[in-house]
Amino acid sequence: MTARSVPAPPAGGRGARGAGRARAWAELLRLPALFTVPGDTLSGAAATGTRPNSRTLYAIGSSVCLYEAGMVLNDWADREEDAAERPERPLPSGRVRPGSALAAACALTGAGLVLAARAGRPALTVAAPLAATVWAYDLALKHTPAGPVAMAAARGLDLLLGAAATTGRTREALPSAALLGTHTLAVTLVSRRETTGGTSVPPLVALATTALLTSLVTRRRLPPADRADSAGPPLPTRTPPARTPAAADPAGPGSRPVPVPRPGSTAPARFTADTALRAALATAYAVTAARPYTHAALNPSPPLTRRAVGGGIRATIPLQAALSARAGAGVTAAVIAALAPIGRKYARKVSVT
Repeated sequence: MTARSVPAPPAGGRGARGAGRARAWAELLRLPALFTVPGDTLSGAAATGTRPNSRTLYAIGSSVCLYEAGMVLNDWADREEDAAERPERPLPSGRVRPGSALAAACALTGAGLVLAARAGRPALTVAAPLAATVWAYDLALKHTPAGPVAMAAARGLDLLLGAAATTGRTREALPSAALLGTHTLAVTLVSRRETTGGTSVPPLVALATTALLTSLVTRRRLPPADRADSAGPPLPTRTPPARTPAAADPAGPGSRPVPVPRPGSTAPARFTADTALRAALATAYAVTAARPYTHAALNPSPPLTRRAVGGGIRATIPLQAALSARAGAGVTAAVIAALAPIGRKYARKVSVT
């Protein structure tokens, strides 16, 4: 018998095809943008003044699934438009089938709702409208004037999901959700021109929004017990005793009275480690977002506009961290901030837009 040689696998065989499919799905899911998601939930928990717990982890899983469902559904809904404007995307290039993308979006949505239910009924109460907002945006609202508002609402609800899962309540997290939603609104306005460019107005609006948010997040948010409108009995007051001339001027004529702080007055802010952390994170947010916005405002070409959108998405992480630091959760802020370099590393391989 003559032994027959086994032919070597052809170049670009099964292994290469598998790697190609994995990269196509990574592009479809926009994996680097995934690192902007856990900070929503964590900053929502921080806004309530409570440490993250096991329910927070379920909320993070839910948030990740719903976010990625939106990413896949976005490309599925835009597959014909992308065929003309961005033929290299996974669906128009044929690397991912439309039916597979739609099935993945449905499966991810279902998984997100199941994980939210595991976090508790309050979390599911927020996750359900979040999922509905994601689908409404991708299928109906994206190209309407309501599109940016819907996207902003989705980010705000994502932050509230963390608060609801961690504590069962969302009221304390509403201001943080409004700030994060405002940032998302600005980024979405810019993204509507990422394939056509042509106007400096959206980047200029985003620049002004970034400046406003930077100013707001550097101010420390008082915990509920320190706020004037917090619940609780009023502080006791006492009537000062009548003073004799000697008591009124114990040091004699010409002496200055010692100022006595009134109840509820605020002492001058001291520069502390907490203040430094908020300032550093706010600066990181401003720098990350403002530079590409400025370039797009000066030259609103499609490549620079897409770069501005990417910068706005990456700036979400330092903003989330700054919101957590503003709520007094320095450790949570540091954990969120640590996600930024990881996302930046993978963004060099897979586009976030």
